[in-house]
Amino acid sequence: MATLVPGRRRAGVPPAPAPPPRPRTLSAVKSDAEAPRFLDANGLRVGYDVVGTGPPLVLLHGASSTGREDFGAQLPTLGHAFTCYLPDARGHGRTVYDTANGLALDDLVADVAAFVDGLGFDALDLVGFSMGGATALAYAMEHSARLRSLVLVGTATEREPRTRVIRRLADVGRIEHQDPAWAAALARRHDPAQGQGAWRRLMPAIVAFVAAQEPPTPARLRQVEVPALVVVGDRDPVVPVPQALALARQLPDARLFVVPACGHEVPAERPGLFTEALTGFYRAVDTGGQRRHLPRRAVGGSTWPTS
Repeated sequence: MATLVPGRRRAGVPPAPAPPPRPRTLSAVKSDAEAPRFLDANGLRVGYDVVGTGPPLVLLHGASSTGREDFGAQLPTLGHAFTCYLPDARGHGRTVYDTANGLALDDLVADVAAFVDGLGFDALDLVGFSMGGATALAYAMEHSARLRSLVLVGTATEREPRTRVIRRLADVGRIEHQDPAWAAALARRHDPAQGQGAWRRLMPAIVAFVAAQEPPTPARLRQVEVPALVVVGDRDPVVPVPQALALARQLPDARLFVVPACGHEVPAERPGLFTEALTGFYRAVDTGGQRRHLPRRAVGGSTWPTS
């Protein structure tokens, strides 16, 4: 569940009744900083980007990446209907955290909960890719009443084959010797804020994160009572199509979109089809008219998600 496909050289592998209760002992306070934007949330100074105008849409990136890198192709379209918020996960980009202390799904979910609380959202749409998909799904299991919709891309609940694939792709020695261009991209992305060599600590933390995840029970998945779209590439080596299908079938109101001729990184590998799938999904589930500015058809594709 990580943005870890080295063949691509772009930068780079989850409520209650209103007002919702604040999760655990989280704190979130807006920062005065504007460019770049930061928000103090759950003991972190979360760096994030904001694009567009409309109701809030939070997009969670994959491991080793950032929001603009994973969803940059979709932002021009989505920005017509939503205010898109793209936070950097802990230990990634501008959100400083020593990943030598490990990454845990509970912490990532708490970070998102504090981020959402800090921005004052009563309701939101949520998109997650890979690691961000795992975070989004876990958040939805705890706070589904707060969500208007959920999109999960390259997301599965089983440990294999993703653990095996990520262990190989995230091997620091392999990256340095066989993929120096990706090593340089990782350094440019993470080291300026996290410190020199931070990406070398991040990669083993990603492997441990994936290996440690416990599959949610069917009862927990049934708690996600929100319109959902599950997206997977038909050639994804990390999330096989049958696993994505199994996830979609266990969610109470989910659709499955299998993207043809595509690997793990759907938003970047097939940007037109993915954007079109999102716009079709948001129009289909919109009951308040807030997505009326979404185009009827996105350029670059004609395949639509089906139930």
